[in-house]
Amino acid sequence: MESLSTHLSALHLGPWQGPAISALRIVLIAVAAWVAAAILNRGIRTLRIRVASHLDDREQVKRAETLGRVCRYIVSVVLSLIASVLILSELGVSIAPILGAAGVVGLAIGFGAQSLVKDYFNGFFLLLENQLTTGDVVAIAGTSGLVEDVTLRYVRLRDYDGNVHFVPNSLITMVTNMSRSYAHAVMDLGVGYREDTDEAVAVMRKVGAELREDAVFGPKILDDLDVAGVDRWDDSAVVLRCRFKVRPLEQWNVKREFLRRAKKAFDAADIEIPFPHMTIYAGVGKDGTAPSFPVRELPPAEATP
Repeated sequence: MESLSTHLSALHLGPWQGPAISALRIVLIAVAAWVAAAILNRGIRTLRIRVASHLDDREQVKRAETLGRVCRYIVSVVLSLIASVLILSELGVSIAPILGAAGVVGLAIGFGAQSLVKDYFNGFFLLLENQLTTGDVVAIAGTSGLVEDVTLRYVRLRDYDGNVHFVPNSLITMVTNMSRSYAHAVMDLGVGYREDTDEAVAVMRKVGAELREDAVFGPKILDDLDVAGVDRWDDSAVVLRCRFKVRPLEQWNVKREFLRRAKKAFDAADIEIPFPHMTIYAGVGKDGTAPSFPVRELPPAEATP
C-alpha cells in the first residue's frame, strides 16, 4: 500500500492528490476486510464440516454446526469494527476521543442494558456447556418446542402449533432437554377397581412385546417394556404405570401407538377402562351401614320425553 501511495504521489493530481489517496486507502481497507471475512468464514465452515465428518454422535454434530455459526458471526462483527476504525482514521477523525467516549457510553449502556449483557453471557455459556443445540426439543422459560436457532442473544423455538417464540437468553434459568441420548415414553393406564391388576399388567406386557417386534416402531424402542405396577388409586380407576426406553424425540410416537394398541387389547380382554363416575349415599345408619341412594324408576309414561 505504501509503494502504491508513493507512485500516486509522483503523479501531478494537484489539490485532488490527498483525497484520492485517502479514498483509495478506504476502498482497499473495505475490500481487505471483505476478503478476510470471506476467507475466515470459509475456513470456519470447512473446519466445521471436517470435524463433523469425524463425529458419530448426532448431538456433537449439531453442536459443531451451532458453534460454527456463532464463530462466523463473531468474525464478521470484529472485522467490521476494525475496518470502521481504520476508515475513520483515514478520514482524519481522531480515534482516541471516540474510544474514550465509547468507553463512557459503553459503561452507561452497560448499566442501562444489563439484561442485554446478561443475554450474551448466558448465550455464551449455553453454547459452551452444550445445554441445547439446533434441532433439540426443549422446555425453557415456561415455553417448549423445537430449537430452530441459537444465538448469543436469544433462542428461537417453534411449538407444536407452529408458533415461533424468541426467548432471550437472560430468561433461561433452567433447560429441560427432551432429546439427548435417549428418552422414556411413560404411559399411565387406568382400569376399573373390580379388575384384576395382574391380568391387566399381563395384557400390557403382551402389547409391549408386540410393539417391540413391530417393523416400524421396533427400531425406535431401545429396551423391553418396564412395568412399574400400580402407581396410584384415583377416584374412578386404579392407575398402572409403565414406560419404554426409546430413541430421542420418539417418546410421543411410541406412547400414542402403545395406548392405541392397549385400548384394543383391553377391549378384547373385557378389561374396563373406566370413565369418572360417582356413587351417592343417602347416609349412614346407626348400625354403620351405608346403603346406596335409592333411585326411583319412572313409569313408562313418565320416562317418555
